[in-house]
Amino acid sequence: MTRIAIIYHSGYGHTAVLAQAVAEGVGKAGAIADLVKLESAEQDFSGALAAVAKADGVIFGAPTYMGDISVPLRAFFVATSKAWMAGEWKDKLAAGFTNGLTFGGNKDHSLNSMIVLAMQHGMIWVGPAQPLGNMNGNSTAAPEAVNRIGSALGVTAQSDNAGADVTPPAGDRESARQLGERVARLAAKFTA
Repeated sequence: MTRIAIIYHSGYGHTAVLAQAVAEGVGKAGAIADLVKLESAEQDFSGALAAVAKADGVIFGAPTYMGDISVPLRAFFVATSKAWMAGEWKDKLAAGFTNGLTFGGNKDHSLNSMIVLAMQHGMIWVGPAQPLGNMNGNSTAAPEAVNRIGSALGVTAQSDNAGADVTPPAGDRESARQLGERVARLAAKFTA
């Protein structure tokens, strides 16, 4: 059975909401989702590394803080050097999602940090393949619109300064769910 690792950090719970939506999409595609939450930059990353090692694909997630990924995900990336030297992740699928308070906030830069790591490992990056939120029959990028922020690199979400029970909005959650489903379906085809 296809297995997708979801390696993420969530500072205030909003990115965790997206990780759960990604996992739902993976499950809808008939694959197994291994959710691994990173807690700190000083933690033991052996569990997260093992999850990626046994997965057919990995989806990275982190909040965008100060225009880039959060420190725990960055520290995990540094901890992947032995896997990189051995070429262990070569040809695995990879994708990513990020979340932040502002609508822009350089979220594509966070996704580019994930893409660079994936490319260094020889992975195959999968974008969301979703039209822009205001191209889905909406005159504006409403909160319920899929890909309302309009990134082709990965899922970008925006959370208001409120609890994770209400934000990110439905469209951002659906964008994440669709990304999980897409990566799982492609991984199943790729490994067949």
